[in-house]
Amino acid sequence: MSKPKPLIDESGEVRELTAADLRRFKPAADVLPADLQAQLKDMNRSAGVRGPQKAPTKQATTIRLSPEVMSAFKATGAGWQTRIDDALKDWLSTHSPA
Repeated sequence: MSKPKPLIDESGEVRELTAADLRRFKPAADVLPADLQAQLKDMNRSAGVRGPQKAPTKQATTIRLSPEVMSAFKATGAGWQTRIDDALKDWLSTHSPA
């Protein structure tokens, strides 16, 4: 079996992993020290637990919007849902929803 190519070249670039690279990988439990495994396990227990919110949380909902509205807001990039929320709040400041 030939020696595998280094994952990082002289310039610091990481090469794409091959199927042969993946076959050589070992499970983390086989190579990480026990104390590091315990730390990672503790971190994973608390993962997904959010701290107190600085602002009130928003409510998840499903609404139907016209394709024109969706494409216009999505075209503005990340945060488009927040911009729809801001536009609706702005509209509420001068209109009554009823």
